[in-house]
This record gives sequence, C-alpha cells and structure tokens, in this order.
Amino acid sequence: MLKAAGRTATTRSRVPASPTWLVVALACAGQFLVVLDVSVVNVALPSMRADLGLSGPGLQWVVNAYAIAFAGFMLLGGRAGDLYGRKRMFLVGLGLFTLASLGGGLAQEGWQLLLARAVQGLGAAVLAPSTLTLLTAAVPEGAARARAIATWTAVGAGGGAAGGLVGGILVQGLSWRWVLLINVPVGAVVLAASVRRLVESRAGERRRLDLPGALLVTAGLAVLAYGISQTEAEGWTAAATLVPLLAGLVLIAAFLAVEARTAAPLMPLGLLRVRSVASANAAMLICGSAMFCMWFFMTLYAQNVLGYSPLDAGLALVPSSLAVVLGSKIAPRLMRAAGARNVAVLGTLVSAAGFGWQSLMKADSGYLTSIMFPGILMMLGAGLAGTPLAALATSGAAPGDAGLVSGLINTSRTMGGSLGLAVMSTLAAARTAGRTTPAALTDGYALVFRTGTAVVLAGALLMAVWLPRGVGGGERRV
Repeated sequence: MLKAAGRTATTRSRVPASPTWLVVALACAGQFLVVLDVSVVNVALPSMRADLGLSGPGLQWVVNAYAIAFAGFMLLGGRAGDLYGRKRMFLVGLGLFTLASLGGGLAQEGWQLLLARAVQGLGAAVLAPSTLTLLTAAVPEGAARARAIATWTAVGAGGGAAGGLVGGILVQGLSWRWVLLINVPVGAVVLAASVRRLVESRAGERRRLDLPGALLVTAGLAVLAYGISQTEAEGWTAAATLVPLLAGLVLIAAFLAVEARTAAPLMPLGLLRVRSVASANAAMLICGSAMFCMWFFMTLYAQNVLGYSPLDAGLALVPSSLAVVLGSKIAPRLMRAAGARNVAVLGTLVSAAGFGWQSLMKADSGYLTSIMFPGILMMLGAGLAGTPLAALATSGAAPGDAGLVSGLINTSRTMGGSLGLAVMSTLAAARTAGRTTPAALTDGYALVFRTGTAVVLAGALLMAVWLPRGVGGGERRV
C-alpha cells in the first residue's frame, strides 16, 4: 500500500533540502530570465531591423514568436513538471532557453533570429511553471508562502519592467546581440547551482503527455496572431485576413475537442469548473492583453516621438519598474487585511487610472506627465493585482495539478498579451495610416492606451463579480 500510495503522492529525491531562501532565489532567477526576454528586445528592434533586414511585421514577430511559443507550450511544461519532476523540467527548460539565447545572439539572418526566439519561448514554457511549483513545494502554506509568491511575482514583474533598461544599456553599450547573449552566462550559473541545490519533486503517475493538444493550441494562437497582423495591410474583410483568422479558431476548437476526449488531457476542462481557477485565469487573460503591450508602446513613444536614445528610454521606465515591484511586495499585507479579491480589484483600478492618464499623451509632452507618473500607476496596479490572482488560481487546485495550474495562469497572461499586442499594433497602424510624423504616431499610441483603459476596467468588473472572496479555492461553481 505504501508503494502504491507513493505513486500518487508528491515525491521528493533524497538530496538534502536546501535553505528555503536559496530555493526561492533560484526559482525567482529562472522566472526573471523568462519574463525579461518578453520585453528586453523592444529597444533593440530598430538595430535588429537594420542589421538583419527585417520587415515591419517581422519586428512584431521577434516579440510574438517568443510569446506565442511560451503561451502555447506552457501547459505542457506545467504538466511535465508534475509527472516527470519539477527540478528536471526546470533544468531542461533553462538549458534549452540558454542555448536558444546563444543561437539568437549569433543569428546572421532574420529567420534564424525568429527561430531562436521561438525555441527560447519553448524553453521558457518548460521552465516557468516549475519556478512556481518548486517555490510552493519548499515553503509551507500560510503567510510565508504568500510572501514567497509575492517575491516571485515581484521578480517576474520586475523582469518585464526592467527589460527596457537592460536592453537600452546593452544595445547602446555593446550591440543588440547582447540582449540575448547576456542570458548565456546568467543561465549557466543558475543551471549549475540548481543541479546541486534543488530537490526533486513530482506529483501523479507517469503517463503520456498530450503533445497533440500542445501543438494545436500553439498553432491556433500563432495563426490567429498572424491573421490579426494581416489586418494592418489587408483589412478585416480580405481573404488574407479571414482565412488565417478562421483557421486559428478551427485549430483552437480542435484543441478543445481533443482535451474533452483524451484520457490524459493537457488541460482538463473540468478544472475550469473550480471558481478560483476559472475566474483568476479569465481576469489574467483580459488584463494581460493590455498590460503586456504597455512596455512595447511606451518604448516606441519615447524613442519615435520624444527622441530618446535606447538607454534614455530604458531609464525613463525605471520608476515604473520599481512601482511594479513595490505593488507586488505590499500586496500580501493588503490581502490579509482586505482579502485577495478586493486587492486584485483595487490594483486593476489603479492600473486603469494610469492607462487613462497615458492616453492623454501629446507629441510634445514632458517626461513627468507623459511617462513617469502614468507609468507608475499602471505598473503599481499590475503588481498589486498579480499576487492575489496567482494566489487564488493556485489555491484552487489539488496538489497533483499544481504545475498545471501555475502553467495555466502564466499561459493566460502571455496568451492574452500576444493576441493583445497583435490587436493593439493593428489599431495603432490604422490610426496613423502610414504617417510617421510625431503627431500621427502619438495619435496611434494614444488610441492603444484608451483601448487599454477600457480593457482593464472590464477586467476589474469581472474580478469584482466572479473572483471568490478568500484564497481558499476549492469552490466548485463558476
């Protein structure tokens, strides 16, 4: 009986347990690298285009090749961690991510860079879910775990926020290639420390992974994003737009059909009957579609309209970077006093105020009122909302589904972001209508932030109505 029970309970290796702070530090380092690479390339895009001859849509795919592979395979990565070991998947994902970074940094053609970015996204999808499950397995439930999750959220959010600064320093001081090559020594150090110090754990019986499901959802997202990007040049009614849009929807429908019938689904659809899981992921999907785009368009505004250098653009976003970390760190205290749902709603409303302020930008606006203060509000709110949403989502799952649910919450954020970037880029391009004057570009960017305001407010309304009151999870109704 003990042997049989051991196959379904969480198992650990016999490696002596490392100090909790070290496990948290290694998990957060992995998460930092993963999230940093979503945004670090933004300030390098003009240099990449000049060096490799990329087209305008090609530049968008430098960001989306990573984001879509990341979103599409993250559920597979989370389930693989549960079944085959969180430490093992952490090491596999980090190794793949590091090698792909080397390949991207050495790319000589545009297609080589895009391929490397897609492989980076695959490595990140395997790595990211294990960062959270390793952390929650090492820290007991309660206040200590809430603080650890807050640290993980802050580091991840800070990675996205710091991307502009790190990218600006590397591009201006070295070259665009170093926004990718910098991952190689950092990844090697974290990999070496993790091999020695992390303890293996897994949950669930070994069984086949749902590779068809992962391929279908990834292909569906990629084709949908491509169809949305086609609207910029072809319009919404052209065959070149409608065919990929319909094909993307068919692929996603096929994914849902496969998940409903397979014995070992990538995403058990019944899991979405857990109120905390369903509501937190829906909120993350909606809000992520706007918040993911914030750094992309703020960087373009700073460089293309206000004339900032890559380094100056990165420095301009430092206050926002600090704000998202601050919001993530104070969220646990507010959660104890006001509850997770109320903190998530409060944070989202603060972020919406920042989006609304940013939408008032002008071609000749000053730094304080056009970048610093609205950026602080947007990212302070994002930090406040992220921690309670992650806590609600993971608290609602059984231990054997921990990796799956942590992958799902990251998938929702990145999936929303990748599709949101395609939509927002199309809106901005439609408003500018090919004009490249500072005033025309500002009109396009302002429309993006007005749209983002409405999206984030919709997310706040959804949270207020649907999120459960506590962090207990387990509510079986939606």
